[in-house]
Amino acid sequence: MVEIGYVILYVDDLDASVGFYRDVLGLPYKFTDAGYAEFGTAGTRFALYERRRAEWLTGRPVTPGPAAEIVLVVEDVDACAERLAAQGVTVLSGPADRPWGHRTVHVADPDGFVVEFAQEIPRQRGRQRR
Repeated sequence: MVEIGYVILYVDDLDASVGFYRDVLGLPYKFTDAGYAEFGTAGTRFALYERRRAEWLTGRPVTPGPAAEIVLVVEDVDACAERLAAQGVTVLSGPADRPWGHRTVHVADPDGFVVEFAQEIPRQRGRQRR
């Protein structure tokens, strides 16, 4: 079995991104050290790392890649959307009910990564088995 231990986003401005995830989204902040910041999330760890420092890890410059999405499960998407809008966060889409069993709202972080907040709701369609 394989277990996902970390999700790390390479970001341009660590302070701005920490502020977004900590102060705007409300993720519990743990620490920052040498261009790396970690948050207290259950299960898989979530962290940010300065893109300019990533080359020593990867052996080459790290450039922004294709779009990525982070999904945070919440109890009340509508309340979350209202809170984010009140803080000046631009809502990309939603809140909307999705047929796969989520009510969602999407926003963008300072680097353009899509952050989805999802609330579980009854599924509107079944899954196809192959």
